[in-house]
Amino acid sequence: MENIEAKIAGTNWSTVTEEMHATGFALVPNFISENTCSELIESYNEPIYRKTVVMERYRFGLGEYKYFDYPLPPVIQSIREKLYGKLAPIANLWMNVLNIEKQFPDSFKDLQSLCHQNGQLQPTPLILKYGKGGFNTLHQDLYGEVYFPIQVVLFLNQPEVDFTGGEFVLTQQTPRAQSKAIVLKPNKGDLLIFTTNFRPVKGSKGYYRVNMKHGVSEVQSGERHTLGVIFHDALS
Repeated sequence: MENIEAKIAGTNWSTVTEEMHATGFALVPNFISENTCSELIESYNEPIYRKTVVMERYRFGLGEYKYFDYPLPPVIQSIREKLYGKLAPIANLWMNVLNIEKQFPDSFKDLQSLCHQNGQLQPTPLILKYGKGGFNTLHQDLYGEVYFPIQVVLFLNQPEVDFTGGEFVLTQQTPRAQSKAIVLKPNKGDLLIFTTNFRPVKGSKGYYRVNMKHGVSEVQSGERHTLGVIFHDALS
């Protein structure tokens, strides 16, 4: 089994915090092994999911994704539990500088309890699959009243080898300004940490909030799989 705890311990969290605060995202290279990437892709057709979404039916894009059911595969459960504790201080710092009267619990278990108290009982980690022509429209993964403002995605295929196109896209909407697009091409096994819906930006009069969305550009060839790990649970 992938040693998630060791990988997290070996990550420079001061740098991650600085990058999250400066841009709203941070990349951790080689977070999982090629074997784990392959195992996750191979599990796509196993009966371990609670819901399948065909994206074009809802005008979400072109492709398919599946939400895992509880109990989650050990590697995903480990990421949720171990990574949350490193991200909660970043989220709470954002709340402080934006003067938002909200603080997130220190442990994932307590966040999950908070979700369950609000009727959010369904797991949200998901695996996404795109073929040629596939894409994902810009969106935010909120799922209920309780939502953690940071999430992660793991890239399970190698760009320019397994697929072409299919870049990860972030957009930033600064108040009274045009949107900014950020295009990323992480490698197989990389972990991308990014904001779920907004981040703080420092201006001349202190910090202000900018909204962000994410999506995937059109896949030109091949197949692209990613694993999304959202920390809050969903209503449905």
